[in-house]
Amino acid sequence: MDAIWTALKDHAAKTKARRILSLFDAPERAQQFSWRLGDMMLDAAKTNLDADALALLCDLARAAELEGRRAAMFEGAAINQTEGRAVLHSALRAPSGPIVVDGQDVLPEIVAARARLFAFADGVRSGAITGAGGRYTDVVNIGIGGSDLGPAMATLALAPYHDGPRLHYVSNVDGAHINDTLQGLDPKTTLVIVASKTFTTIETMTNAETARTWMARSVADPAAQFVAVSTALARTSAFGIAPDRVFGFADWVGGRYSLWGPIGLGLVLAIGPARFTAVLAGASAMDDHFRTAPIAQNMPVILALVGVWHNQVLGHATRAVLPYDQRLARLPAYLQQLEMESNGKRVAMDGSDLAQHSGPVVWGEPGTNGQHAFYQLIHQGTRVIPCEFLIAAEGHEPELAHHHRLLLANCFAQSEALMRGRSLDAARELMAAQGLAGAELERQALHRVFPGNRPSTTLIYRKLTPFVLGQIIALYEHRVFVEGVILGINSFDQWGVELGKVLATALEPVLAGAADGADKDGSTRQLIDFVRGS
Repeated sequence: MDAIWTALKDHAAKTKARRILSLFDAPERAQQFSWRLGDMMLDAAKTNLDADALALLCDLARAAELEGRRAAMFEGAAINQTEGRAVLHSALRAPSGPIVVDGQDVLPEIVAARARLFAFADGVRSGAITGAGGRYTDVVNIGIGGSDLGPAMATLALAPYHDGPRLHYVSNVDGAHINDTLQGLDPKTTLVIVASKTFTTIETMTNAETARTWMARSVADPAAQFVAVSTALARTSAFGIAPDRVFGFADWVGGRYSLWGPIGLGLVLAIGPARFTAVLAGASAMDDHFRTAPIAQNMPVILALVGVWHNQVLGHATRAVLPYDQRLARLPAYLQQLEMESNGKRVAMDGSDLAQHSGPVVWGEPGTNGQHAFYQLIHQGTRVIPCEFLIAAEGHEPELAHHHRLLLANCFAQSEALMRGRSLDAARELMAAQGLAGAELERQALHRVFPGNRPSTTLIYRKLTPFVLGQIIALYEHRVFVEGVILGINSFDQWGVELGKVLATALEPVLAGAADGADKDGSTRQLIDFVRGS
């Protein structure tokens, strides 16, 4: 692989001064650098990728044994080597089997668990399952990380399809989050979901205890209005949650990949089992494409290769995710975890230092809001930030079609402007047309130059339906996997979150005055003293 990395970086150096716009001199540029799957298209034509670079990137994927690693994942091999686990979130949305883990077909168990989940959701939605005050009007999902980001993002994304109780998501241990969420809710008609596989996550359990205390002020049996998404039956029982209100999932489903099963209960309650099944079907369709399409025609692979080209080859350290869809407002935060927790590693599978940089910093906001916030830096700043636009060809509000046309126009204009830029001569003409001349014209023109030649991709789809949302999420899941394979890392553990948890557990009694914290550094002791008022 070293030779391919070297060839890629040599090619990047040779083409560094080339303008992306010049690549469109080839009449088939747009078609050759776009990929379609059903009603979805990925356009990477506005990047500096050419046929030679793409061929080398495909060679890189093959040299990393991507096809074999992909097959191993879908076959249930323990590819999460540091934890000795299979990685089979795709099994949660698979329409058929067998799907074998440790010699056992796990699909019947998945189907049975889904049937239980759907039956409960149907009961709540129909009013057959009620709270102390009758039919449930509100549901509060308490979780954090993968138990929050995925379902919260998807619930917002599919708002046009909501016909169940109102959904609320609480994640932060900051008391303001649970306090502000519970304000205005009726405890007697509120259902609380506690999502924690081990039922020990400190933030989640602290919020759960607070919710139970709030519930107990009005409800004789508060635990009866709780359900758990957990595998820790002893702990859920001790909390007071009946076994038939506990929904578990296997250890081969990682937290940030768990939306497809019981962690998605909140979404099921909001949109119903039939529409949730459509989300699963969309993801399964992307799974089939990823598993079977050749590397050079494989949409998740191509998206990953574009990411590798921008980050590891060209050295662009960040990636802006810019959904031109207000209902995808939480997608950048979801992808932050998916990418940065998965591929934010410093060592390869064998423990050796990485030869290349690991994953990029992922961030973003919906358009057009971002245009009036940080696009200034993207267009005229000194660093190149590759952008990933997402947009639907159609909105959900036909009576507001003029809004959606304006949204589309802005999205397309931003990617074009990033590529084209504005030359100094064009800026001078602009200033001259405004009546300026001489030194003032020159001064003002310099401020209106856009360097351009800044890369972007656009993922466009017909409409943000449950099926399409499933496709989008699975597309990004597989993109992260491919990037991890190419880098030689384990994308499915997250040891980087552990150290802070350990230290926080030790610090809490210090802050409570039950320990002195003498072993802490001077800065930390000073912060503790400030809290204590000394």
